[in-house]
Amino acid sequence: MKKLVMTGGGTAGHVTPNIAMLPRLRGMGYEIYYIGTYDGIERKLIEDAGVPYYGISSGKLRRYFSMRNFSDPFRVIKGFRQAKKLMKELQPDVVFSKGGFVSVPVVLAAAKKKIPVIIHESDMTPGLANKIALPKATRVCCNFPETAENFPEGVATVTGTPIRQELFMGTPEKGMEFCGFKEKRPTVLVIGGSTGSAAVNGAVWNALDRLLTEYNVIHICGKDKTDESKNGKPGYVQFDYVKQELADLFALADVIISRAGANAICELLALRKPNILIPLSKAQSRGDQILNARSFEKSGYSKVIEEEDLTTDVLIDAVHEVFEKKDTYIEAMSHTKEKDAITIITEMIDEVSNEPPAKKRKQ
Repeated sequence: MKKLVMTGGGTAGHVTPNIAMLPRLRGMGYEIYYIGTYDGIERKLIEDAGVPYYGISSGKLRRYFSMRNFSDPFRVIKGFRQAKKLMKELQPDVVFSKGGFVSVPVVLAAAKKKIPVIIHESDMTPGLANKIALPKATRVCCNFPETAENFPEGVATVTGTPIRQELFMGTPEKGMEFCGFKEKRPTVLVIGGSTGSAAVNGAVWNALDRLLTEYNVIHICGKDKTDESKNGKPGYVQFDYVKQELADLFALADVIISRAGANAICELLALRKPNILIPLSKAQSRGDQILNARSFEKSGYSKVIEEEDLTTDVLIDAVHEVFEKKDTYIEAMSHTKEKDAITIITEMIDEVSNEPPAKKRKQ
Protein backbone atom coordinates (compact mmCIF):
# COMPACT_ATOMS: atom_id res chain seq x y z
CA MET A 1 0.00 0.00 0.00
CA LYS A 2 1.31 3.44 -0.97
CA LYS A 3 1.66 6.00 1.80
CA LEU A 4 0.82 9.70 1.64
CA VAL A 5 1.44 12.41 4.21
CA MET A 6 -0.75 15.51 3.91
CA THR A 7 -0.07 18.79 5.67
CA GLY A 8 -1.50 22.28 5.91
CA GLY A 9 -3.15 24.33 8.60
CA GLY A 10 -3.89 27.62 10.26
CA THR A 11 -7.26 28.15 8.55
CA ALA A 12 -9.92 25.84 7.13
CA GLY A 13 -8.83 26.91 3.64
CA HIS A 14 -5.56 25.05 4.20
CA VAL A 15 -7.39 21.87 5.20
CA THR A 16 -10.68 21.42 3.33
CA PRO A 17 -9.07 20.88 -0.12
CA ASN A 18 -7.10 18.01 1.44
CA ILE A 19 -10.31 16.58 2.87
CA ALA A 20 -11.96 16.86 -0.55
CA MET A 21 -9.39 14.45 -2.00
CA LEU A 22 -9.64 11.78 0.71
CA PRO A 23 -12.36 9.60 -0.87
CA ARG A 24 -10.51 9.44 -4.20
CA LEU A 25 -7.14 8.75 -2.59
CA ARG A 26 -8.58 6.01 -0.39
CA GLY A 27 -10.15 4.46 -3.45
CA MET A 28 -6.71 4.49 -5.08
CA GLY A 29 -5.36 2.47 -2.17
CA TYR A 30 -3.42 5.13 -0.27
CA GLU A 31 -2.67 4.92 3.42
CA ILE A 32 -3.01 8.55 4.50
CA TYR A 33 -1.52 10.43 7.45
CA TYR A 34 -1.78 14.11 8.40
CA ILE A 35 0.75 16.39 10.08
CA GLY A 36 -0.53 19.65 11.53
CA THR A 37 -0.32 21.85 14.60
CA TYR A 38 -1.04 20.53 18.08
CA ASP A 39 -4.40 22.24 18.46
CA GLY A 40 -5.20 24.12 15.22
CA ILE A 41 -8.52 23.98 13.39
CA GLU A 42 -7.07 21.28 11.15
CA ARG A 43 -6.85 18.75 14.00
CA LYS A 44 -10.60 18.32 14.56
CA LEU A 45 -11.41 18.49 10.84
CA ILE A 46 -8.90 15.75 10.01
CA GLU A 47 -9.68 13.52 12.98
CA ASP A 48 -13.39 13.76 12.11
CA ALA A 49 -12.44 12.56 8.63
CA GLY A 50 -10.87 9.43 10.14
CA VAL A 51 -7.26 10.18 9.21
CA PRO A 52 -4.40 9.51 11.69
CA TYR A 53 -3.20 12.91 12.91
CA TYR A 54 0.22 13.95 14.21
CA GLY A 55 0.72 17.33 15.87
CA ILE A 56 4.07 19.11 15.73
CA SER A 57 5.52 22.33 17.06
CA SER A 58 5.22 25.29 14.69
CA GLY A 59 5.77 29.01 14.63
CA LYS A 60 4.06 31.66 12.57
CA LEU A 61 6.17 33.41 9.96
CA ARG A 62 5.24 37.05 10.44
CA ARG A 63 6.01 39.94 8.10
CA TYR A 64 5.54 42.46 10.90
CA PHE A 65 7.33 43.14 14.19
CA SER A 66 6.34 40.90 17.07
CA MET A 67 8.24 39.65 20.08
CA ARG A 68 7.17 36.15 19.06
CA ASN A 69 9.34 36.52 15.95
CA PHE A 70 12.26 35.87 18.30
CA SER A 71 10.85 32.66 19.81
CA ASP A 72 8.91 31.13 16.94
CA PRO A 73 12.00 30.17 14.87
CA PHE A 74 12.91 27.78 17.71
CA ARG A 75 9.42 26.26 17.47
CA VAL A 76 9.94 25.79 13.73
CA ILE A 77 13.29 24.07 14.38
CA LYS A 78 11.60 21.78 16.93
CA GLY A 79 8.84 21.07 14.41
CA PHE A 80 11.44 20.23 11.76
CA ARG A 81 13.03 17.67 14.07
CA GLN A 82 9.63 16.18 14.90
CA ALA A 83 8.69 16.05 11.21
CA LYS A 84 11.97 14.32 10.34
CA LYS A 85 11.23 11.68 12.97
CA LEU A 86 7.73 11.21 11.53
CA MET A 87 9.11 10.86 8.00
CA LYS A 88 11.37 8.08 9.23
CA GLU A 89 8.52 6.42 11.11
CA LEU A 90 5.80 6.73 8.45
CA GLN A 91 8.03 6.37 5.37
CA PRO A 92 5.61 8.09 2.95
CA ASP A 93 6.00 7.77 -0.81
CA VAL A 94 5.00 11.42 -1.26
CA VAL A 95 4.01 14.50 0.77
CA PHE A 96 1.18 16.83 -0.29
CA SER A 97 1.22 20.32 1.22
CA LYS A 98 -1.67 22.79 1.16
CA GLY A 99 0.37 25.51 2.83
CA GLY A 100 0.12 27.41 6.07
CA PHE A 101 2.98 27.92 8.48
CA VAL A 102 2.84 24.36 9.88
CA SER A 103 3.67 22.97 6.43
CA VAL A 104 7.17 24.50 6.35
CA PRO A 105 8.94 22.07 8.74
CA VAL A 106 7.08 19.15 7.14
CA VAL A 107 8.18 20.06 3.61
CA LEU A 108 11.76 20.71 4.70
CA ALA A 109 11.88 17.41 6.58
CA ALA A 110 10.51 15.51 3.57
CA ALA A 111 13.11 17.09 1.29
CA LYS A 112 15.85 16.22 3.79
CA LYS A 113 14.69 12.58 3.65
CA LYS A 114 14.54 12.68 -0.19
CA ILE A 115 10.76 12.27 -0.19
CA PRO A 116 9.02 14.04 -3.10
CA VAL A 117 6.75 16.96 -2.24
CA ILE A 118 3.76 18.36 -4.12
CA ILE A 119 2.67 21.86 -3.09
CA HIS A 120 -0.67 23.51 -3.79
CA GLU A 121 -0.73 27.32 -4.01
CA SER A 122 -4.29 28.67 -4.02
CA ASP A 123 -3.59 32.39 -4.26
CA MET A 124 -2.35 34.33 -7.22
CA THR A 125 0.94 34.99 -5.42
CA PRO A 126 2.57 32.52 -3.00
CA GLY A 127 2.40 33.10 0.73
CA LEU A 128 5.56 33.27 2.81
CA ALA A 129 5.26 29.63 3.94
CA ASN A 130 5.00 28.39 0.37
CA LYS A 131 7.80 30.70 -0.78
CA ILE A 132 10.11 28.96 1.68
CA ALA A 133 8.84 25.51 0.68
CA LEU A 134 8.73 25.97 -3.11
CA PRO A 135 12.42 25.30 -3.81
CA LYS A 136 11.93 21.85 -2.26
CA ALA A 137 8.85 21.01 -4.34
CA THR A 138 8.86 18.27 -6.95
CA ARG A 139 5.61 19.64 -8.43
CA VAL A 140 3.50 22.75 -7.83
CA CYS A 141 -0.29 23.00 -8.23
CA CYS A 142 -1.86 26.42 -8.88
CA ASN A 143 -5.29 28.00 -9.06
CA PHE A 144 -4.37 30.80 -11.45
CA PRO A 145 -2.46 30.69 -14.76
CA GLU A 146 -0.63 33.86 -13.66
CA THR A 147 0.90 31.90 -10.78
CA ALA A 148 2.13 29.05 -12.98
CA GLU A 149 3.94 31.51 -15.23
CA ASN A 150 6.36 32.29 -12.40
CA PHE A 151 7.84 28.78 -12.39
CA PRO A 152 10.14 26.89 -14.75
CA GLU A 153 8.35 24.94 -17.47
CA GLY A 154 7.10 21.55 -16.31
CA VAL A 155 7.12 22.35 -12.59
CA ALA A 156 3.76 24.09 -12.13
CA THR A 157 0.34 22.87 -13.28
CA VAL A 158 -2.91 24.85 -13.19
CA THR A 159 -5.15 22.40 -11.34
CA GLY A 160 -7.80 24.50 -9.63
CA THR A 161 -8.79 23.79 -6.04
CA PRO A 162 -10.35 20.49 -4.87
CA ILE A 163 -13.95 21.12 -3.84
CA ARG A 164 -15.72 18.91 -1.31
CA GLN A 165 -18.41 17.03 -3.23
CA GLU A 166 -20.81 17.17 -0.29
CA LEU A 167 -21.14 20.94 -0.82
CA PHE A 168 -23.18 20.20 -3.96
CA MET A 169 -25.65 18.00 -2.10
CA GLY A 170 -27.43 20.55 0.11
CA THR A 171 -31.10 21.45 -0.07
CA PRO A 172 -32.81 24.78 0.76
CA GLU A 173 -35.47 22.94 2.76
CA LYS A 174 -32.89 21.46 5.13
CA GLY A 175 -31.23 24.87 5.37
CA MET A 176 -34.53 26.47 6.43
CA GLU A 177 -35.06 23.74 9.03
CA PHE A 178 -31.52 24.02 10.41
CA CYS A 179 -31.84 27.79 10.81
CA GLY A 180 -35.36 27.64 12.21
CA PHE A 181 -36.67 30.15 9.67
CA LYS A 182 -40.46 30.29 9.48
CA GLU A 183 -40.81 32.69 6.58
CA LYS A 184 -39.27 31.95 3.18
CA ARG A 185 -37.52 35.12 2.01
CA PRO A 186 -34.37 35.98 0.03
CA THR A 187 -31.44 34.80 2.14
CA VAL A 188 -28.03 36.35 2.77
CA LEU A 189 -25.24 34.06 4.04
CA VAL A 190 -22.25 35.72 5.72
CA ILE A 191 -18.93 33.86 6.01
CA GLY A 192 -15.97 35.74 7.45
CA GLY A 193 -13.50 32.88 7.15
CA SER A 194 -12.96 29.97 9.54
CA THR A 195 -11.45 32.24 12.19
CA GLY A 196 -14.01 34.99 11.62
CA SER A 197 -13.60 38.68 10.81
CA ALA A 198 -14.30 41.50 13.25
CA ALA A 199 -14.67 43.97 10.35
CA VAL A 200 -17.18 41.85 8.44
CA ASN A 201 -19.10 40.87 11.59
CA GLY A 202 -19.33 44.48 12.75
CA ALA A 203 -20.54 45.72 9.36
CA VAL A 204 -23.21 43.02 9.20
CA TRP A 205 -24.44 43.72 12.73
CA ASN A 206 -24.62 47.45 11.98
CA ALA A 207 -26.69 46.75 8.86
CA LEU A 208 -28.71 43.92 10.38
CA ASP A 209 -31.99 45.65 11.25
CA ARG A 210 -32.26 47.16 7.77
CA LEU A 211 -31.32 43.90 6.05
CA LEU A 212 -33.92 41.98 8.05
CA THR A 213 -36.73 44.07 6.57
CA GLU A 214 -36.20 42.19 3.29
CA TYR A 215 -33.89 39.22 3.87
CA ASN A 216 -33.24 36.32 6.16
CA VAL A 217 -29.62 36.48 7.34
CA ILE A 218 -27.39 33.51 8.22
CA HIS A 219 -24.20 34.66 9.91
CA ILE A 220 -21.18 32.39 10.45
CA CYS A 221 -19.14 34.57 12.78
CA GLY A 222 -16.03 32.51 13.58
CA LYS A 223 -15.04 30.73 16.77
CA ASP A 224 -16.04 32.66 19.93
CA LYS A 225 -17.14 35.68 17.84
CA THR A 226 -20.94 35.47 18.04
CA ASP A 227 -22.88 38.29 19.72
CA GLU A 228 -25.53 36.94 22.08
CA SER A 229 -27.34 40.28 22.12
CA LYS A 230 -28.38 39.65 18.51
CA ASN A 231 -30.03 36.31 19.26
CA GLY A 232 -33.80 36.18 18.91
CA LYS A 233 -34.11 38.61 16.02
CA PRO A 234 -36.70 37.14 13.60
CA GLY A 235 -35.00 36.05 10.38
CA TYR A 236 -31.48 36.10 11.84
CA VAL A 237 -29.36 33.21 13.05
CA GLN A 238 -25.67 33.11 13.95
CA PHE A 239 -23.13 30.32 14.35
CA ASP A 240 -19.47 30.26 15.25
CA TYR A 241 -18.76 27.46 12.76
CA VAL A 242 -20.84 25.15 10.58
CA LYS A 243 -19.66 21.83 9.20
CA GLN A 244 -22.07 19.20 7.82
CA GLU A 245 -24.96 21.64 7.39
CA LEU A 246 -22.91 24.13 5.33
CA ALA A 247 -24.08 22.55 2.06
CA ASP A 248 -27.70 23.24 3.02
CA LEU A 249 -26.89 26.85 3.92
CA PHE A 250 -25.19 27.33 0.55
CA ALA A 251 -28.23 25.85 -1.19
CA LEU A 252 -30.54 28.23 0.68
CA ALA A 253 -28.50 31.39 0.13
CA ASP A 254 -29.28 33.88 -2.66
CA VAL A 255 -26.36 36.20 -1.86
CA ILE A 256 -23.16 35.36 0.00
CA ILE A 257 -20.92 37.87 1.79
CA SER A 258 -17.43 36.44 2.17
CA ARG A 259 -13.77 37.13 2.65
CA ALA A 260 -11.73 36.46 -0.49
CA GLY A 261 -9.54 33.53 0.48
CA ALA A 262 -8.82 31.44 -2.61
CA ASN A 263 -10.49 28.29 -1.35
CA ALA A 264 -13.65 30.14 -0.32
CA ILE A 265 -14.09 31.95 -3.63
CA CYS A 266 -13.44 28.78 -5.63
CA GLU A 267 -16.27 27.11 -3.71
CA LEU A 268 -18.57 30.05 -4.49
CA LEU A 269 -17.67 29.81 -8.17
CA ALA A 270 -18.23 26.06 -8.30
CA LEU A 271 -21.61 26.47 -6.58
CA ARG A 272 -22.57 29.42 -8.85
CA LYS A 273 -23.40 31.64 -5.88
CA PRO A 274 -23.71 35.43 -6.41
CA ASN A 275 -21.40 37.02 -3.89
CA ILE A 276 -19.93 40.11 -2.29
CA LEU A 277 -16.24 39.79 -1.49
CA ILE A 278 -14.62 41.83 1.29
CA PRO A 279 -10.91 41.01 0.98
CA LEU A 280 -8.52 41.25 3.90
CA SER A 281 -6.86 44.65 3.66
CA LYS A 282 -3.22 45.23 2.78
CA ALA A 283 -2.70 46.63 6.26
CA GLN A 284 -3.41 43.15 7.64
CA SER A 285 -2.00 40.94 4.88
CA ARG A 286 0.23 40.73 1.83
CA GLY A 287 -2.72 41.67 -0.39
CA ASP A 288 -3.42 38.21 -1.81
CA GLN A 289 -7.15 38.40 -1.08
CA ILE A 290 -7.37 41.73 -2.91
CA LEU A 291 -5.79 40.16 -6.02
CA ASN A 292 -8.13 37.17 -5.77
CA ALA A 293 -11.19 39.40 -5.41
CA ARG A 294 -10.29 41.73 -8.26
CA SER A 295 -9.70 38.75 -10.55
CA PHE A 296 -13.20 37.46 -9.76
CA GLU A 297 -14.70 40.93 -10.14
CA LYS A 298 -13.06 41.35 -13.55
CA SER A 299 -14.56 38.02 -14.66
CA GLY A 300 -18.02 39.14 -13.56
CA TYR A 301 -18.29 36.61 -10.73
CA SER A 302 -18.30 38.97 -7.73
CA LYS A 303 -19.01 42.40 -6.31
CA VAL A 304 -16.02 43.68 -4.32
CA ILE A 305 -15.96 46.04 -1.34
CA GLU A 306 -12.55 47.07 -0.01
CA GLU A 307 -12.46 46.85 3.77
CA GLU A 308 -11.53 50.54 3.99
CA ASP A 309 -14.76 51.39 2.11
CA LEU A 310 -17.01 49.12 4.18
CA THR A 311 -19.88 51.08 5.70
CA THR A 312 -23.45 50.19 6.56
CA ASP A 313 -24.87 51.93 3.50
CA VAL A 314 -22.24 50.49 1.15
CA LEU A 315 -22.92 46.96 2.39
CA ILE A 316 -26.70 47.26 2.16
CA ASP A 317 -26.52 48.78 -1.33
CA ALA A 318 -24.21 45.95 -2.43
CA VAL A 319 -26.60 43.29 -1.13
CA HIS A 320 -29.52 44.88 -3.00
CA GLU A 321 -27.45 45.21 -6.18
CA VAL A 322 -26.16 41.64 -6.20
CA PHE A 323 -29.58 40.21 -5.39
CA GLU A 324 -31.24 42.19 -8.19
CA LYS A 325 -28.51 41.14 -10.65
CA LYS A 326 -28.07 37.60 -9.35
CA ASP A 327 -28.98 36.01 -12.68
CA THR A 328 -26.22 38.03 -14.38
CA TYR A 329 -23.63 36.77 -11.89
CA ILE A 330 -24.84 33.18 -12.24
CA GLU A 331 -24.65 33.44 -16.03
CA ALA A 332 -21.05 34.73 -15.88
CA MET A 333 -20.03 31.94 -13.53
CA SER A 334 -21.71 29.29 -15.68
CA HIS A 335 -19.29 30.05 -18.54
CA THR A 336 -16.17 29.26 -16.56
CA LYS A 337 -14.24 26.19 -17.66
CA GLU A 338 -13.71 24.40 -14.37
CA LYS A 339 -10.97 21.87 -13.95
CA ASP A 340 -11.48 18.56 -12.20
CA ALA A 341 -8.93 19.44 -9.52
CA ILE A 342 -9.45 16.25 -7.52
CA THR A 343 -8.66 14.03 -10.51
CA ILE A 344 -5.73 16.14 -11.71
CA ILE A 345 -4.04 16.33 -8.31
CA THR A 346 -4.66 12.75 -7.22
CA GLU A 347 -3.28 11.49 -10.54
CA MET A 348 -0.25 13.72 -10.03
CA ILE A 349 0.25 12.26 -6.54
CA ASP A 350 0.02 8.77 -8.01
CA GLU A 351 2.43 9.61 -10.81
CA VAL A 352 5.02 11.01 -8.42
CA SER A 353 4.66 8.13 -5.96
CA ASN A 354 5.18 5.63 -8.79
CA GLU A 355 8.31 7.29 -10.18
CA PRO A 356 11.63 5.44 -9.78
CA PRO A 357 13.46 6.48 -6.59
CA ALA A 358 16.24 8.24 -8.49
CA LYS A 359 13.74 10.47 -10.29
CA LYS A 360 11.64 11.01 -7.18
CA ARG A 361 14.57 12.30 -5.21
CA LYS A 362 15.80 14.73 -7.79
CA GLN A 363 15.39 18.17 -6.25
